[in-house]
Amino acid sequence: MHKPELLAPVGSKEALIAAIENGADAMYFGGTLFSARQFAYNFTNEEIEWAIDYAHIRGARAYVTVNTLVKDTELEKAGEYLQFLCSAGTDAVIVQDIGILRLLREQLPALPVHASTQMTIHNIEGVKFLQEMGVKRVVLAREMSIDEISRIKSQTSIEIETFIHGALCFSYSGQCLL
Repeated sequence: MHKPELLAPVGSKEALIAAIENGADAMYFGGTLFSARQFAYNFTNEEIEWAIDYAHIRGARAYVTVNTLVKDTELEKAGEYLQFLCSAGTDAVIVQDIGILRLLREQLPALPVHASTQMTIHNIEGVKFLQEMGVKRVVLAREMSIDEISRIKSQTSIEIETFIHGALCFSYSGQCLL
């Protein structure tokens, strides 16, 4: 039987340490650039390097969110940031923007990509498209039922992730207009 990965969000060094010490297999966090948690604490580049090293030394994985919509004027900066994350040894980047996904596949094809829940993927065709784009894992829309998730999982070989606790939007995750 496949053991699920226990993935914890962390917003500080203390939270990262606590997650690892309490059995998390992996954690995810945002940096100061291109993170959807704009009002939360986000890791500096130096802290990202520390966090990745800390996790790896202890046998855990570190994923970094790049989960905002990126404008054309930000693409060069985003590319530089993604190169930094790759060089720092992140285990995967979690993305929302389809353009960033394309940029990653063209410039950093070996860097694993997870499709964020903010992509609002909620059907098998969306999952298949992302698999064709080289995505390793899809974080399905939070609003999906266990039956819908099971149906998708039975029709694809890509890794599927789902939230089991957390915030829900008034509409669909990543599509809120409030």
